[in-house]
Amino acid sequence: MVLIAPFARAQNPAPSSSLDPRVATEQYLASVPAEARARSDAYFEGGYWLQLWNFLFGSGVLLALLHTGWSRRMREAAGRLTRYRPLQVAAYWIMFFAATTVIAFPLTVYADFVREHQYGLSTQTFGAWFGDQLKGLAIGLVVGALALMGLYRVLRAAPRTWWVWGAAFLMLLQVAGNVLYPVFIAPIFNTYTRLEDPALRDPILRMARANGLNATDVWQVDASRQTTRISANVSGVLGTERITLNDNLLKRCSPACVQAVMAHEIGHYVMNHVFDLLLAFGVLVTFGFALAGWAFERLRLRYQSHWGVTGIADPAGLPLLVLILSTFMFVLTPVRNTIIRSNEYEADVFGLNAARQPDGFAEAALKLGEYRKLDPSPWEEWIFYDHPGGRTRIYTAMRWKAETSAATSPQGER
Repeated sequence: MVLIAPFARAQNPAPSSSLDPRVATEQYLASVPAEARARSDAYFEGGYWLQLWNFLFGSGVLLALLHTGWSRRMREAAGRLTRYRPLQVAAYWIMFFAATTVIAFPLTVYADFVREHQYGLSTQTFGAWFGDQLKGLAIGLVVGALALMGLYRVLRAAPRTWWVWGAAFLMLLQVAGNVLYPVFIAPIFNTYTRLEDPALRDPILRMARANGLNATDVWQVDASRQTTRISANVSGVLGTERITLNDNLLKRCSPACVQAVMAHEIGHYVMNHVFDLLLAFGVLVTFGFALAGWAFERLRLRYQSHWGVTGIADPAGLPLLVLILSTFMFVLTPVRNTIIRSNEYEADVFGLNAARQPDGFAEAALKLGEYRKLDPSPWEEWIFYDHPGGRTRIYTAMRWKAETSAATSPQGER
């Protein structure tokens, strides 16, 4: 695992060209008005607290479902609906998911609608936003029911080793999600059309093919109906791969910036980051399930009279299982972020070498800095950032520019 540090603060040897990456980085950062920097900092730093409140609120809801007996009564209601155990799990999930969604709705409105409008990041009316929420609820009900039916089948079949087989099952679900999402799920929320402009499309396709991605189309998505953020991705696996960029990227960024962003996304695909992350998080989930296997039974026996949970395979114990796993993942937030941030940095370097657009890459970093703090402290970047900070990314681009310029200069050729 590569630990990414804020390079602009490091005492590196003097660059071998007339361009000083540190000076160039400071110039880029200074180009952002102080008011915009303050707004971005406030938004991102507020997100630190929002993560904590989401965790505490969610934990409180899960404990309330257990201590009030709601979870037990939902299990009993599911049992009255059907005698078929997988369908009992599905019925319980529908009640559980609907209840937790309704309870958390005020916080969801604040975090995903009010706050996004407060900082100028959302373009949706409340009606349009609520419509997307209903779509997500419907998908969550169906997908969650199917996933839990499979997971509880594992719990019943292997009560002692379920934590191993359960983690393997979740990894298979993740692969299935990566295959199905770009084709069946994403179009439910947005319209995808082929990018027809050859001046933008052809350089992206040439870059993709030059790096082993046999792409014939580039897709654009109408993300501006929801947000002002720029974004792009190479999604899908096993034949569903798709190069996609959102319309904000096309409208708000220069061609050099578009190429730099797309080269970064192609880098994720070429370096198999989707499988790297699948393996890394599979290991974390396995450890989390092992912890849950140890803690679940001890807590269940201690509070048996209040909870009425009969064992690990009892759907009424789902709030406890989710509570243990969410606590484990919350504590490991710096580890999870570092795993993702390391892959993002690798894709940054790949993208610089593939697109050869360092200033376009710096432009993209400034655009992302509209909602990510541009110059975090080292501890902030380590704990809260799942991407390199703006200063780190701009410095990486300027260092690449300085060193490649030196390598191609007459002095470098000698």
